[in-house]
Amino acid sequence: MTEITRFVALAFDLTDGSLIAGEPVDCATPAAAIQTARGLWQFFGHVGAVAFSRTSDFEKGKFNQRHALRWFGQVPDEFLSSDK
Repeated sequence: MTEITRFVALAFDLTDGSLIAGEPVDCATPAAAIQTARGLWQFFGHVGAVAFSRTSDFEKGKFNQRHALRWFGQVPDEFLSSDK
């Protein structure tokens, strides 16, 4: 089994009334993803950011649901739950 868990921080900006995702930042741990997301929101001035994890098995082509670890500011609804 070759499951891989990614921890990601993703910032959002408000453009023409819509939330637009920036470039995802891969992180080594869940804590690093949360800290990075907080920094993107608090210090870099994005309107929101989310830290999430996703476990995937590339051999089987299986991509598990995204699990929101923490979010800050304005984030699209699809990132506020672990159902996606």
